[in-house]
Amino acid sequence: MSQDTAIRVARQGPVGLLTIDRPKTLNALDIPTLLELEAGLTELERDEAIRVIVVTGSGDRAFVAGGDIADLDSRLGLAHYQEFAEVIHRVFRRFEDTDKPTIAAVNGWALGGGTELILTLDIRLVSDKARLGLPEINLGLFPGAGGSQRLIRQVPLCRAKELMFTGNQVTAQEAVDIGLCNRVVASESLMEEALALAHQIASKSPLVLKLLKRNLRQGQEMPLGAALAHEQAMIGLVLDTQDAHEGCRAFLDKRSAEFKGY
Repeated sequence: MSQDTAIRVARQGPVGLLTIDRPKTLNALDIPTLLELEAGLTELERDEAIRVIVVTGSGDRAFVAGGDIADLDSRLGLAHYQEFAEVIHRVFRRFEDTDKPTIAAVNGWALGGGTELILTLDIRLVSDKARLGLPEINLGLFPGAGGSQRLIRQVPLCRAKELMFTGNQVTAQEAVDIGLCNRVVASESLMEEALALAHQIASKSPLVLKLLKRNLRQGQEMPLGAALAHEQAMIGLVLDTQDAHEGCRAFLDKRSAEFKGY
């Protein structure tokens, strides 16, 4: 990554950190930023030493303030569909489908595309100063980067409709109360807590985390009977791993497990 990149990639042991760094636009998403974000994700996915990925924004004002409105206004429907929408859908799906656990450290405003990005990440910690929302209706639009579909699958339908129909923002605590985020964290300790959680998860078996994420992701799209059969097959696969038996032996020996990822 170059020094003038919009995405900063860092490592802290087994934890990778992706920081969206466009302070002049409050970390808004445009095509170049999305492509850099995708490249950063690919870099961390390919690094076998990285077991968990944390995503945050630079500064203390915004996680992602949304999309680039001037860019949206410059496009008609077909151009938008073929260019920006295709890129943002692909990149967000990449985050949703990655086998490595992801954590959002929401340091400020997460509006429009910011909330839509959060919806693709596994665990969401929010600063007490954060505000979330899908204000697209105020622009004569609606959430089109996956938000209209992911939100109705993650929070009660009536709350999802209210957020999208009004465009109102919610506080960090309200986001937790409706199940959109995990917990509120004091702004000054947000990254400390996000990284501590990431390191805790990174201490688990990376192979089992991978299989668990796949089990959850695939199972939620199945009827219950099929999902239970899928789970049964997946746990059988897990029991064929050395990590599963290392974990059992460590428990019996009253010591910490040393997971290797196979």
